[in-house]
Amino acid sequence: MKTTKLFSIALILGSVFLGPSVSAQEKMMKKQEKMMKQETKMVGGAEMYPTKNIVENAVNSKDHTTLVAAVKAADLVDVLSSEGPFTVFAPTNAAFDKLPKGTVEALVMPENKEKLQAILTYHVVAGKWNAVDIAKLIKNGNGKAVIKTVAGGILTAWNKGKDVYVTDENGNSAKVTIADVNQSNGVIHVIDTVLLPGMAK
Repeated sequence: MKTTKLFSIALILGSVFLGPSVSAQEKMMKKQEKMMKQETKMVGGAEMYPTKNIVENAVNSKDHTTLVAAVKAADLVDVLSSEGPFTVFAPTNAAFDKLPKGTVEALVMPENKEKLQAILTYHVVAGKWNAVDIAKLIKNGNGKAVIKTVAGGILTAWNKGKDVYVTDENGNSAKVTIADVNQSNGVIHVIDTVLLPGMAK
């Protein structure tokens, strides 16, 4: 009888100190890996990892070399590497190419840093807003969602069929081409047009 009791106590203590069984731990790890795989997306030929921050992922995208160069020139690397969370509408290289010739070259000059910062932070929203959250805002706004940017300006999100568009204060619209690229400090939505604040009128 005593032996049985001692054996039972030993089993209880073993389960307390050893924690979950190996198979339970493996299942847990596989589940986490699966979740990570589901969240990972390809952008500009590179895999975007939700465990990395916005800057760490963006530097690997071949489609965002202009944006990364602009972020560095504007001294915004530390900001976009911080905890956040942030939602970034990230224009591609092709989006920057749509701007008048010489615009990007002029913006990255030291004397235009404040203007560049204003344009880049106009693409950033405080908080993590996934596609589902933006869709709810659009629905609640009867087809339009007014979003305040870190720069203080306003963006308007709306739907055209199944696509989401974001319009700036000048009436220029950008299509979200890749949504929900999750980051450790927020989320990126890739867009096909550079958005400009009202001062750019």
